[in-house]
Amino acid sequence: MPDKNQAALNFLLTRRSRPAKTLQTPIPDRDTLQVLLTAAARTPDHGKLEPWRFIVLEGASFARLSDLVATRGAALGKTEEDITKARAQFDMGNLAVVVVESPKPSDKIPPLEQTYSAGAVCLALLNAALAAGWGANWLSGWPSHDPEFRARGFGLSAQERIAGIIHIGTETNAPPERPRPDLEAITEWVSQ
Repeated sequence: MPDKNQAALNFLLTRRSRPAKTLQTPIPDRDTLQVLLTAAARTPDHGKLEPWRFIVLEGASFARLSDLVATRGAALGKTEEDITKARAQFDMGNLAVVVVESPKPSDKIPPLEQTYSAGAVCLALLNAALAAGWGANWLSGWPSHDPEFRARGFGLSAQERIAGIIHIGTETNAPPERPRPDLEAITEWVSQ
């Protein structure tokens, strides 16, 4: 039998993202955030390409991005409701980490595996923040998929994408538990 880290297993069996709208100050300081980013960067990365990077949002960057959402939403013909919803994550934000998928040329590692690695970084950062006692939520939304928003908002190159925006802060109220997947319905056992 392998050694078991029961505390880590219990954490994973009970982890729950916290709605971004419930996250307030205080937020992690830079030293604390460095630890969370270090944990996230230990993500599986076939070929050691590091096909991702971090952009930390704080302070006035949230207002700037909220305004850009309004500008891009109008240009794209989005409804007021879509614009308001997309602005909300920036209007209420205090600290967020943009995980940027930044693929690297490779003859051995297909782009899809690099995408998976960037997604794994998002989950690792989310779980690191939760394990450290912070509230955290992984968001995206239509602005994340708009190339002009990515370029103007974050300076991303044409081949880079936003894997996720991880909001981190102090949880103001615990969310209710939500329904979980039916393992019987989604699991197939193959013995031969």
